[in-house]
Amino acid sequence: MLAKRIISALDIKDGRVVKGINFKDITDAGDPLELAKRYEEEVIDEIVFLDINASHENRGILFDLVKEVSRELNIPFTVGGGISTVEEVKKIIRKGADKIFVNTAAVENQGIIREGSKLIGSSNFMVAIDAKKKGDEWKIYTHGGRKERRLTATEWSKRVEKLGAGEILLTSMDTDGTKDGFDIPLLKTISEEVNIPVIASGGAGSLEDFYDVFQRTGVDAALAASIFHYDEYSVPELKAYLKRRGIDVRY
Repeated sequence: MLAKRIISALDIKDGRVVKGINFKDITDAGDPLELAKRYEEEVIDEIVFLDINASHENRGILFDLVKEVSRELNIPFTVGGGISTVEEVKKIIRKGADKIFVNTAAVENQGIIREGSKLIGSSNFMVAIDAKKKGDEWKIYTHGGRKERRLTATEWSKRVEKLGAGEILLTSMDTDGTKDGFDIPLLKTISEEVNIPVIASGGAGSLEDFYDVFQRTGVDAALAASIFHYDEYSVPELKAYLKRRGIDVRY
């Protein structure tokens, strides 16, 4: 079994790192380049860069910022937000990203998954899924969580795997930014339905939350933002804690 990964998210708005609660109440969290370099020094396994308003505002991602950040990093760097064409996928990789992810575009043009994964390799092509509980199921949302779709998270996860996605970034809109813990039922359900890696996102607030998600679900990685941005916990502190509790993490 592969060691579990710890990932930091840099949500970008107007060139700054921001953080919200349940996709709302956005506040400033710092400079993206400074934070990215700090996390690399702390031996984070991966950084995810999301231009949070790109899809909603119907514009391209901040290519110059991608280039600037990627030049400073030697760890895997994943980029998404507003990507709508295979040409943009190619451009972002050329700017220095190691992986890309799509969300809105994947729902509205499923061919981008098939074509994009062939172009850069499925292991470098990720689909992000934002899900919210509705009745007995989880419905998916696009456009930065603003638009509900008819698809359920379960059926969409299985479909993107068949189309060629190599990984799923799964965010619970119900727990996002709350620091009340990851959405265990959602993450357990989806990680058991697919055979590709799933990244848990939304709700990390303590060291124990990471232990719980790795112990109780089949996710391959866990992502956090607030607890790292605001110095509540460091990456070495988290990895040491997980190792003490028997979770195999990268060093």
